[in-house]
Amino acid sequence: MTHGLRNRCRASGRPHPARLLLAPLLLAAPCLARAQDAAPPSLPDIAAPDVDQPLDAMPDIGLDWPDMAQPDSVAPLPDDPADVQSAATAPAFDTPTSSDPVDDTPVFADTGEERRYTVTLGGIDNIADAQFTLRFDELSVLRQGQGKPANLAQINRRIKEDSDLIDRLLRAKGYYAARIRGAVGAPAAGSDRLAVTFDVTPGTQYLLDTVDVTGLAETGDRETTLRDAFPPKPGDPVDADIILAGRDSLATALSESGFPFAQVDEAEVRIDHEERKGDLDIIVTPGGFRTFGAIMMGDDQLFDAAHVQDIARFDPNDPYKASDVEDLRRAIVATGLVSSVSLTPKDAGDGQHVDLAVDLRPAPLRTVAGELGYGTGEGYRAEISWQHRNLFPPEGAVTVRGVVGTQEQTASFTYRRNNFHRRDNVLTGLLSVSNIRRDAYDARTITLSGGLERQTNILFQKDWVWRVGAELIASDEADAFSGGARRTFLIAAIPLSLTYDGSDDLLNPSKGFRLGGRISPEISFQDKTFGYTRVQLDGSIYQPVSERIVVAARARFGTILGSTVEQIAPSRRFYAGGGASVRGYGYQAIGPRFGEDDDPVGGKSLAEFSLEARVRFGNFGVVPFVDAGNISTSFLPRFRDLRIGTGLGLRYYSNFGPIRIDVGTPINPQSGDPKVAVYVSLGQAF
Repeated sequence: MTHGLRNRCRASGRPHPARLLLAPLLLAAPCLARAQDAAPPSLPDIAAPDVDQPLDAMPDIGLDWPDMAQPDSVAPLPDDPADVQSAATAPAFDTPTSSDPVDDTPVFADTGEERRYTVTLGGIDNIADAQFTLRFDELSVLRQGQGKPANLAQINRRIKEDSDLIDRLLRAKGYYAARIRGAVGAPAAGSDRLAVTFDVTPGTQYLLDTVDVTGLAETGDRETTLRDAFPPKPGDPVDADIILAGRDSLATALSESGFPFAQVDEAEVRIDHEERKGDLDIIVTPGGFRTFGAIMMGDDQLFDAAHVQDIARFDPNDPYKASDVEDLRRAIVATGLVSSVSLTPKDAGDGQHVDLAVDLRPAPLRTVAGELGYGTGEGYRAEISWQHRNLFPPEGAVTVRGVVGTQEQTASFTYRRNNFHRRDNVLTGLLSVSNIRRDAYDARTITLSGGLERQTNILFQKDWVWRVGAELIASDEADAFSGGARRTFLIAAIPLSLTYDGSDDLLNPSKGFRLGGRISPEISFQDKTFGYTRVQLDGSIYQPVSERIVVAARARFGTILGSTVEQIAPSRRFYAGGGASVRGYGYQAIGPRFGEDDDPVGGKSLAEFSLEARVRFGNFGVVPFVDAGNISTSFLPRFRDLRIGTGLGLRYYSNFGPIRIDVGTPINPQSGDPKVAVYVSLGQAF
């Protein structure tokens, strides 16, 4: 239904027959008051004329033809009351009349020259809010042509159009008797632009005399709450913005209170110019209270109605809410399985329930992706993957992935079931075989793992995120502690994690904080069976210091309780260094080193710190940063051996998140550390 406001005018207490609609931009045409509403007299009967009869001679007017050489001696007519009344509402464009005060401002002479000009509105500083000013700037013909030269005739025509515009904008604010005078003056001192000014006398703001909302009695005990959703009341200004916003608020309240078929008519205002008041009427047709019924699928190839009900945040027999329907629509889109979806309320026919008809269009379900890259400490690598996002409906995705590189070869099969029996619950399973050669260790590993997690995403960022998992690992590994000899480890782990996200954005946070913890009890068999527990805590905080600058900081602590560092499999130890750790250092390069090649061996404890300032300029930004971190072979980190890196990053803020390029250098490097390290990724560093 078109949103609008019927506006009737009345004089002498009677409604004027003309009416108009207030469009979404609230530019109502002028509504003129009439002093009399009497019907016109009937026309007398007139005989049909004879077209062939000659015309009578012209009568003698009795006046001589004027002598144009004589000076004009006609005195001006006295002011007519009707003219005075009309002048109160009609905009003026001429120079001041004799009844106006004398203005000593020099009058601009029309030489036919085209000049640029400035535009100033006066007299409405208390009325022209941001919305008023925005509408005038967008619709004003003077504003549109302000940057181009124009002659005086063109400027005068624009003044007339903009005077009408100002009058309509003032009526939308409740000022129905404004006086608007537009004029062109000589350029101000030091300027070469003409001065176009509007002198506005807004007059009295009209107020609402009565407000009648008809039909809410049919909503029963919800009437009071719904009536409060329509704020306009007697004594308020006749402000079209407030009235239309109130109408929208009432329509929203009805749709959120169990009335899916409610209709709210256009608001109608009757204006009384004598009293300077208005009567507001609005008619509501609630359409009956309903609760949610069944979900009806037009096509269940992707998923059935039961799965859609799992995704929904409402249950059958819950009161209908339009926001719940929109939330479900967005959640279906977030699955990535549909290109479009619509949800339409349908009356179930029992007078109690409303069904939801789901109509969707499938999106392409298969994806082939490839990647080529190089990383400091990781070497060159090529990755290719194939994914079917709904091979096992509903939402059972399969991904087959392969990596070939100078330091890594991996093949993996992943099963992922999104919205597993509940919105945003994800069930995963992984089988992978890998051969990884790092400076820290060489590992040939087979991994079988699974987990259930509550996921966060860009569309629905969660405060709390958790994961419960299990891992079985068989790995043949060698490191500096073993002197290059290979050792076989059989490991069983139960990793658990819990994170609170109080930030305002998943990929580009600018305020708030995050705090997370991870604990993984593990049992390892290598010659003998032993156990240990890996614990890690992460925290970050984001503080805006201006509109363009955000200061961000983070800290990470980790420890392994139980066993010794030599017994623990090298791939299960802590490491530091790299783009997501301490920038300026190579991947896993920080910490104790051992052997002839001075290779890193990892450790039992970890400490990392980062501080950066994110300075943004439109879609680009710069990020100076300082990172620090250390790895220790004891179960508590040693802060006196912190390795520090610093550098500068560049950011491009795309529609899907910031793309970062960080260049770092170590402040106190160890032997063999590079002088410069470069990192490229999607999203902020933390």
